[in-house]
Amino acid sequence: MIISHRHKFIYIKTIKTASTSLEAALSTICGPDDVITVAAERLMEHRTGDTKAQNYRLDHPAVPKQKLWRRLLRRPIRYYHPEVGYYEHIPAWRMKTYVGDEIWNRYFKFSFERNPWDRQVSFYAFKTRNRNPRPSFDAFNRSKRQAYVWNWDLYTIEDKVALDFIGRYETLEDDFRKVKDILGIKDELSLPKANASERGKSYRDFYTNESRETIGQWYKREIELFGYAF
Repeated sequence: MIISHRHKFIYIKTIKTASTSLEAALSTICGPDDVITVAAERLMEHRTGDTKAQNYRLDHPAVPKQKLWRRLLRRPIRYYHPEVGYYEHIPAWRMKTYVGDEIWNRYFKFSFERNPWDRQVSFYAFKTRNRNPRPSFDAFNRSKRQAYVWNWDLYTIEDKVALDFIGRYETLEDDFRKVKDILGIKDELSLPKANASERGKSYRDFYTNESRETIGQWYKREIELFGYAF
């Protein structure tokens, strides 16, 4: 995620939507007071210092306290834990709480989404990339707890879209260009390849009738909102 005070925007980072590439590209125009989370730092060679991420640790009364068992074991607060403050996949409601109504209402807020049937296959490939043997796609999806992609909860508040613009992965370059035009960004920003999942065939080939229906039910809200089809 990124908060750019220089360009007056908030980028909410969703899952398997070229989000790390977008984060890395946008970081190139950020200033020293902007907030950049850690996830894409290996792609941010242009930045200097001990870390390419910045300002993501936050002292705010609404930041969750470290869990008791972590405190007892003296576990460090890692960059991807909510306890750190700003973290990679922070939801809109928490972001709004931290930045306050004035900034939230004034800044341009955006994110990206992807066809859920396609996104699910990409998520499966990414999450199982180091598992040997790799479970089948159907086996992976039998546990909603491990397989569910919670993008809807990232860009909505009380089940309503809370951002000014949600681009589509399927029209990534065009929609990213729209974002730059709205923000008045003239810089030539390139999208590096990051966290791409190799699968070697169409996402449709992974599905049975049952799994197609399952994914359709899981992500019914996104499908209806964006008009996606299998």
